[in-house]
Amino acid sequence: MDLLVKNGRVVDPARKIDSVLDVVIRDGKIRALAASGSASFASDLPRLDAGGLIVAPGFFDIHVHLREPGTEEAETIATGGAAAVAGGFAAIAAMPNTIPPNDDPSVTAFIISEARRSSPALVFPIGAISKAQKGETLAEIGEMVEAGIVGISDDGKPVMDGQLFRRALEYAQLFGVPVIQHCEDSNLSKGGVMHEGAYSARLGLKGIPSAAEDTMVSRDLILAEMTGGKYHVAHLSTRRAVEMVRQAKARGLKVTAEATPHHFTLTDAAVAGYDTNAKMNPPLRSQSDVEAVRAALADGTIDAIASDHAPHHINQKMLEFDRAPFGITGLETAVGLAFTQLKPPISKMVELFSISPQKIMKVVSWGMFEGSDAHLTILYPARKWKFDVNRSRSKSRNSPFDGWEFTGKAVATIVAGKLVYEDRA
Repeated sequence: MDLLVKNGRVVDPARKIDSVLDVVIRDGKIRALAASGSASFASDLPRLDAGGLIVAPGFFDIHVHLREPGTEEAETIATGGAAAVAGGFAAIAAMPNTIPPNDDPSVTAFIISEARRSSPALVFPIGAISKAQKGETLAEIGEMVEAGIVGISDDGKPVMDGQLFRRALEYAQLFGVPVIQHCEDSNLSKGGVMHEGAYSARLGLKGIPSAAEDTMVSRDLILAEMTGGKYHVAHLSTRRAVEMVRQAKARGLKVTAEATPHHFTLTDAAVAGYDTNAKMNPPLRSQSDVEAVRAALADGTIDAIASDHAPHHINQKMLEFDRAPFGITGLETAVGLAFTQLKPPISKMVELFSISPQKIMKVVSWGMFEGSDAHLTILYPARKWKFDVNRSRSKSRNSPFDGWEFTGKAVATIVAGKLVYEDRA
């Protein structure tokens, strides 16, 4: 838990820091930020030379599926945590669609206990909005908050009942947690397996129209304005929904949003070969949607990048396209895709992956300041590398980015002062 990170360019836009500094870590906390070479008082500590690298507050992926309990053949808390730190994430938020779902404090407690035992990354559970994620009755939100959840969501099962969603927005305010919605009108999307458009028509696959997302975002924003609740849009993917969020923010609503790397990188053209690794929900959209998501990331309409890491056993993904499950792995490629596809300023990168995710969820913030928990991500923006899915730390291999070449990588991850991942090759 003791470490001296030397000579790195320390970047923390929340504290207006962008300087070459030494970071002194003792007992898992940052004890000093010193001018490079001046921390002689820490000469007894193990050293990590970060010369030429970026040292940032630990990245936080706020949308991850760990599959445990219930579907451990696809992922476990241990393997998901290992994939997270290999991707540069010091912390992850675990979605509630486990078996049983995280709709009860006992499940929350299990996830936290198992994460402390086996995960190199911090794991923050997200609780279900409704019991059994059925969208009928509110789950035990207060008890789950006491047990440690940082937000509520029914995740891949949108809350279709407007009255229930209103009550969730109102009730969640008592505990300061965000209400996270997978925005999809399931009546409009029923039976769909990809984006509705020219490619779905050509491939003979039933489409999911953009309107399925747009109408749900519209309804939810009305309810968020009505209640004053803290509303978060998961994996925003359509041009119209992006514009609605932009306008809502301009009106001062408590709304935040995330986007995934696959939604700012790929279009529905990737489905042309019936590759089930291009099947996700929301589906890959049109080029105009991709451009809208990119613009929203640049101008702050979208607050955070999240992987929506959704591992599936190979036997499931080898089914016909219609029958295969939605979802791809993403923890180990998210940072590389953001560097390569968006080419953002470093301060923007840190904001999207660390600062904003912490603000969205109910967590104790960390950063580059004395007394903070020492969760750090170390980046090498010029590092060229290729993703090999067979070397993934995840138990699953369902990625459309196998063999892709990237420029920019997280080369070390530190959690509570412990170096839990390093790739300096």
